[in-house]
Amino acid sequence: MIQISKRLSAAASLVSKGNRLADIGCDHGYLPIYLVQQSHIPGAIAMDVRPGPLSRAREHIRAYGLLDYIECRLSDGLEALRPGEAETIVIAGMGGPLMEKILVKGAGQLAGVKELIVQPQSDVEQFRRFLRKLPFTVDSEDMVEENAKFYPVLHLVCGENGDSWQEAEYRYGKYLLRDRHPVLQKYLCRERKRLVKLERDLGEVKSSRAKMRLELVRKEKECLEEAWETYGFGM
Repeated sequence: MIQISKRLSAAASLVSKGNRLADIGCDHGYLPIYLVQQSHIPGAIAMDVRPGPLSRAREHIRAYGLLDYIECRLSDGLEALRPGEAETIVIAGMGGPLMEKILVKGAGQLAGVKELIVQPQSDVEQFRRFLRKLPFTVDSEDMVEENAKFYPVLHLVCGENGDSWQEAEYRYGKYLLRDRHPVLQKYLCRERKRLVKLERDLGEVKSSRAKMRLELVRKEKECLEEAWETYGFGM
């Protein structure tokens, strides 16, 4: 049986049992291999824009004897996915702006998709704002720490967006805050220390640029403290 990272395991745990999967940017193909081995999904399409990683994914799939269950496709984002081929789409292992581009360009391929599982590695706040524009709604989130990095993962279901989100919820995750997620708490502690130090250091610099940066840092710190108090972390 294949072993996968904590980051991939978090994404795998949100895939609905019995759904056919499309793994966008599949890299080594570990996620669909794991889910098929667990009999969690009947099959998958592993897709990547780069021939090298896709070739490695195919070799791994062959090594585990799963070529009849997992198809490999060279694809720029969702381009090679036909509508209705997958109920679940996973996009992980890339930055928020690239994921946004993939979802905008592949809007036509989302027909028949029941759930999206996304794991942005940068520009997370901006990406959460973008997700609110899709015909999907975030209904749960998870977060893991691996190799001193923090990875949020969001689960979206097809349907109109519900209630509004506050600033702190875009920044830190509506459901992570609501659930007082222990990994988020650790992340907030780290961010608090970083911002306190940055505020102190910038306060010692007299340039106009430093003053502008200091104002932004203080706003970010206020947002963090508001999230901490509102959601009762540490209580």
